[in-house]
Amino acid sequence: MLMTDYTLKLLNLEDVIITNVENVADQLHIYLELPRTAHICPACGATTDRIHDYRMQTIKDVPLARNTFLHLRKRRYRCSCGKRFFEKNTFLPRYYRVTSRLVAEIMFSFRKLISAKEIGNRFNVSAVTAMRYFNLFNRKPTTLPEVISLDEFKGNSGGQKYNSIVADPKEGTVLDILPNRYENDLIRYFSQFPNKTNVKYFVCDMNPHFRRVAQTCFPKAVIVADRYHVVRQVYWAMERVRKNEQNKLSKRLRKYFKKSRFLLSKPIEKLSEEEMDRLSLMFEIAPRLADAYRLKNEFLDVIRLKSSADGKQKLADWLLAAEVMDLPEFYDCTKAYHNWFHEILNSMDVPWTNGFIEGCNNKTKVLKRVCFGMRNFPNFRKRILFCNT
Repeated sequence: MLMTDYTLKLLNLEDVIITNVENVADQLHIYLELPRTAHICPACGATTDRIHDYRMQTIKDVPLARNTFLHLRKRRYRCSCGKRFFEKNTFLPRYYRVTSRLVAEIMFSFRKLISAKEIGNRFNVSAVTAMRYFNLFNRKPTTLPEVISLDEFKGNSGGQKYNSIVADPKEGTVLDILPNRYENDLIRYFSQFPNKTNVKYFVCDMNPHFRRVAQTCFPKAVIVADRYHVVRQVYWAMERVRKNEQNKLSKRLRKYFKKSRFLLSKPIEKLSEEEMDRLSLMFEIAPRLADAYRLKNEFLDVIRLKSSADGKQKLADWLLAAEVMDLPEFYDCTKAYHNWFHEILNSMDVPWTNGFIEGCNNKTKVLKRVCFGMRNFPNFRKRILFCNT
């Protein structure tokens, strides 16, 4: 009796009567039935409590420290109209052999960064069955928010090396995952939304295709260059200078430069006296690297400004200073900044970036690794959306 009462509380099922509990190897078998009550006939609507017969049904449930099976003794009622029907219960969907809460637990597990196979092993179902339940989830946006951000990531799914992610950085939600990054396909996707004029800001990296998508689909929206991708250009330019200067040195000094390269990226206010001395030595050996380092720090001061009105002239002055220096490694950087001059200024006026998307992309990398890649794009898309809800 104590075991039955304990099991009943553990099951947390309403209006069930446990008749027996068996432990068999690594399995828990619980035999139960529902109280006899009057039911309404689905054919004629009359009320009946006449029992026609009983059927035993084995049901998988959420594991209670081991694989758990419920053996339900189901009544089949008979109405005066001749209709025979099974009694109703709250924990077993029609045509299912698993409880509603097991399906819910399986679906909730897909939020974690684990494979379908591991989820199936946890709940004593196959990976195919787990995916079948997960496919009940489907989400597709019908409207666009005021602020959207767009980025690409290496998905290797659906026959495409790169997929795209659309998000709302203001609310921190992923809107959709797209099968590729082609300009025409992106335009076709965004053109289907009836409220395109609702979009006021479009955040993207310095990809010209993305800018053309924004200009075509959202002509009134302010295009904002993501600050991380903007700053990355000047860091790359400085690194090219370091590598070129490093290659001119002896083997011993090359090793010194390589081991000390992290100091060039470290915030200047966080450098210790010893680290400042190491940088000074590098700059004495390679004066061009000192110029590149100064340009990098000056650009960081510009990009941190909170107003495009303050930053417009300072950005123009920085571009002029970078172009007159003997640093050809900065040519690609200054060219990109000229091409994206207004979008960079726009980033000073708004707080939104692609930072949220980059965090989602890190989750996607982990998901791909634990799943050993996902070739099926619809499943891949739903996993990413579900992991970020």
